[in-house]
Amino acid sequence: MSENHVCPWWLAYTFDNPLRRLIHNPVRIFDGLVRQGMTVMDVGCGMGYFSIGMAKIVGDSGRVIAIDLQQQMLDIMLKRATREDVTHRIEPHLSEADKINISNRVDFILAFWVVHEFPDPASFFNKAASLLKPEGKLLYSEPSFHVSATQYNDILTAALADGFKKIKDLNISFSRAALLSL
Repeated sequence: MSENHVCPWWLAYTFDNPLRRLIHNPVRIFDGLVRQGMTVMDVGCGMGYFSIGMAKIVGDSGRVIAIDLQQQMLDIMLKRATREDVTHRIEPHLSEADKINISNRVDFILAFWVVHEFPDPASFFNKAASLLKPEGKLLYSEPSFHVSATQYNDILTAALADGFKKIKDLNISFSRAALLSL
């Protein structure tokens, strides 16, 4: 795998903005995957685009664990969540480069445009498998303009080696994506 590089917090403004709803609408992407009352995890939550979208879906009886490596991302996510009145549904968590450091079991894990940044993607999927409840799902997606098909497939192979099964490929704009389960 190529050398990993974490997207700096300030660069996230280029793709995490209101226009994104036109191409990555959370309601459409998570339809049938995230429901009211679920506990979901957003790995590499960035500025909270999907965390906030999922918080609206899970409702007051659900919870979103928003994980990021950069405190600046979590701070911005919380400000945005406050504006959307969903902060009480989101649990921010600062992770390490090679460790998620969470033990909560979850119904759904989102790993959107982030696994290629992990020093060891196989280690990520191993940890994700330990966190997913039975019947839980993981949506794995990488930016098609940044992660080659070969790199995506290598990472997907690591997920399958850790016990995940590919349910189906997903059609998400500007992405290579798959829905996985154990």
